[in-house]
Amino acid sequence: QGQEKLSCNPKKENGTHVVLCELGNPMKAGAQITVDMELSVSGLEDMGDAITFHLQLRSKNSPSPSNASVTVTVPVEAEAEMGLRGNSLPGTMVLPTSWHWVEGSRRLEDHGIKVEHVYELHNKGPGTVSGVTLSLAVPHLLGDHVLLYLLELGTEGGMNCSQHPALNPAQV
Repeated sequence: QGQEKLSCNPKKENGTHVVLCELGNPMKAGAQITVDMELSVSGLEDMGDAITFHLQLRSKNSPSPSNASVTVTVPVEAEAEMGLRGNSLPGTMVLPTSWHWVEGSRRLEDHGIKVEHVYELHNKGPGTVSGVTLSLAVPHLLGDHVLLYLLELGTEGGMNCSQHPALNPAQV
């Protein structure tokens, strides 16, 4: 008959989080009730792929105490959207027709005009991410000719990079 909002109180019991909801007393013999609960749980990033709730109905009636319980397992799916932005500095470059790469030189200017490529990987949320792999393929040869001389690779923000073996082969 009708709907009521329950008053629930969270507490810790034996190292687990418990939410205690009082349904009220007295209830008539043979009464049936339906309870819909909405739980908001934070910190699920490290919970694995599911979270388990143990629900128990306790009665304080001394003649027939009821401790019916049920276990409900809910799958957990973390959601995060990643965004990748890139930019080249300078944006465009035209090599002079008379320029030639100087074989064996250790001077930067003898290997061409410096172009810096910057890539930013952003987590747009809502969840956190870990173990992300970004693979970036850079064409450094065109046939037998050097297209881009890959000088260095750097990162910021706690990221690790594995470097390509063709990185700075002449040790410029």
